[in-house]
Amino acid sequence: MAWIVLVVSGVLEAVWATALGKSEGFTRLSPSIVFGAGLLLSMAGLAYAMRTLPIGTSYAVWVGIGAALTVAYAMLSGTESASLVKVLLILGIVGCVVGLKVLH
Repeated sequence: MAWIVLVVSGVLEAVWATALGKSEGFTRLSPSIVFGAGLLLSMAGLAYAMRTLPIGTSYAVWVGIGAALTVAYAMLSGTESASLVKVLLILGIVGCVVGLKVLH
């Protein structure tokens, strides 16, 4: 169960990071609310997962999922340029996250 919560928390990290960018310094209400809710849920899920899983592994997986999804969304939406090298590097992060799960 901790792994499922951790993965969902990593996805929520990407949600709050993207909402933070769209909030324009907390001047837009809807993205600011999404940021706050996403942040609270993401942190709560990370804290829950860390009760069972090692701290280092939990944090690495959480950050890896959040970072990979945030940049993937930015590339797909056109707010960040995409290149083969960037995609391969993001896939490397995903591979490392999977590796941490397999080795656990």
